[in-house]
Amino acid sequence: MTLTLMWEARALPGRGADLLEWARAQRLPAVPLRRETFTATQDRVLVLTWWDAPEDAVVPEFPEPPAGLLTRPVHRWRFVSHGVGSGPAEG
Repeated sequence: MTLTLMWEARALPGRGADLLEWARAQRLPAVPLRRETFTATQDRVLVLTWWDAPEDAVVPEFPEPPAGLLTRPVHRWRFVSHGVGSGPAEG
């Protein structure tokens, strides 16, 4: 089973590059199967990590960024993969 953790934060206006630099510098105490970092409008940074673990597993999560960098609290979600497809859903 593959567990995916999603971490999303929104920086103060104009601080998106600072938040991205901070997120990319974070090291977790264990290495995930995969890690990707994304940016989006409104100075948002998104980090996804994939783990070979069940949904309720204890795995390392990203910490809170430094005070004064965010416009709101960090959002976190857990997802479990149910396969990868390339076309319409089968029904």
